[in-house]
Order: sequence, then structure tokens, then C-alpha cells
Amino acid sequence: MEKPVHHFSELFEQLGLASDAASIERFIQRNAPLPETMPLSEAPCWNEGQAEFLKEAVDEDADWAEVVDHLDASMHKPQ
Repeated sequence: MEKPVHHFSELFEQLGLASDAASIERFIQRNAPLPETMPLSEAPCWNEGQAEFLKEAVDEDADWAEVVDHLDASMHKPQ
């Protein structure tokens, strides 16, 4: 069975954040780049629930893992 494909905007909705393209871009610009060794889920911009969701998505290779990896890359990329 194939995993569902989630879009970047859906991840932001799941995290309870504004999910339009401009808001996503602003969020990343405000909070990136993260230190190279900092896991995405440990970034100070997340509340406890958001951090746990991001960590579990990757640890459990959940449906969200691919789009969380995309967010991770965006947050670690030098601006």
C-alpha cells in the first residue's frame, strides 16, 4: 500500500501554522537557518506538540516523513 503524498502547505496546516505560500516563506526566513547539528524538531520555533509531531514523523518514517525532510532541508539551508 502506498503512503499518501502530503504537500508542504498541508504540513504547515498540520502544525497549526498559516499555510499559504507567502506565510510559509516568511516562517522559513524568520526561523532559518538552523545550526547544522540541530535536529529540526529541536528548533526553538516549535511548541511541544509541533516538535513531537516532527520528531515522530521522521523516527517512525510516517506518511509525513518526506515533507518533514523537505522542511528540514529548507530550515537548514543558508539564506
